[in-house]
Amino acid sequence: MSNMFQEILAFILTTSGWVLVSSTLPTDYWKVSSLDGTVITTATYWSNLWKTCVTDSTGVSNCKDFPSMLALDGYIQACRGLMIAAVCLGFFGSVSALVGMKCTKIGGSDRNKAGITCFAGVNFILSGICSLSACSLYAHRITSEFFDPMFVAQKYELGAALFIGWAGSILCILGGSMLCFSIADSFSESHRQVKYIYKGTASHSHIASYPRGQQQSANQRPPPDYSNSSRTQHFDKNVYV
Repeated sequence: MSNMFQEILAFILTTSGWVLVSSTLPTDYWKVSSLDGTVITTATYWSNLWKTCVTDSTGVSNCKDFPSMLALDGYIQACRGLMIAAVCLGFFGSVSALVGMKCTKIGGSDRNKAGITCFAGVNFILSGICSLSACSLYAHRITSEFFDPMFVAQKYELGAALFIGWAGSILCILGGSMLCFSIADSFSESHRQVKYIYKGTASHSHIASYPRGQQQSANQRPPPDYSNSSRTQHFDKNVYV
């Protein structure tokens, strides 16, 4: 029963993490222009993995999609690939976890369900690693440009999408690890049950190996009767005659 509750909790964590990771792809604010050293702000620049935008002082935003995928910087291409891989792995992990959980009636035997749940846990862990790598790579590029004194272009700060992606990645990794540990516990429990059944079967076959009427063990045989001792002998009255 504890393994079932652990699987349910792990499924909630991993699904929530996958939803957060998926929501970072359409989120606009991956990086926002820095206001450090500026007194009057006339425009705010922000961008994500797909477009770059500017918002003026009146609140009107103008966006421009990246014109060419091959002309993009390498880190943006890498972040795109990692985030798409994270979303796909999380989707397959969610379906596999739903099939392999003990509280569902699909997936076959307990051994098959355990393998499917372990596969789901590995998928969630890989999804969290991919998302964590993408957000960290993007954040590293922003911070390196911000603290570079030789960089004279527009400097940016970390956007809200990066923090959402980090939170979703941690939930995916944590939930996937819980799924894998729940499978390890169930395997050890089933091994103990099989061992107990094997011992019971072996003892039963050992008792049944005796012939009929001789199944009583040597330790349970009745003690010998010493009431008629050999020292007490009854002779005929004419034995000395």
